[in-house]
Amino acid sequence: RYTISVGDTDVVQIDYTDRLRSGEELTGTPTVTELTTSDLTITNNIVNASPFFNTINGRTVAVSHGVQFRVSGGIAGNSPYRIRVSVDTDGTPSRTMVRDLYLDWA
Repeated sequence: RYTISVGDTDVVQIDYTDRLRSGEELTGTPTVTELTTSDLTITNNIVNASPFFNTINGRTVAVSHGVQFRVSGGIAGNSPYRIRVSVDTDGTPSRTMVRDLYLDWA
């Protein structure tokens, strides 16, 4: 669960490392959808092109093992916001991973 301050535009980063098979990577453009309201603006949905540090689990996420997106517009009284992220893998056969997460505005 992420907490974002009202007025902020922030980047959310999701680590898929533990869900990937050996040698498998994320591919394509992830779909990121707010399921709760229409308050949020969600842009720049990408599979990570460079490593990033995951502050939740304290490890570095390898290239093509994570999803990143920008989010803004949250209202404290309307949170938590439920977000659905869908991303494909390059495995054989390929898979589609769907993960729901919650964003709080404070």
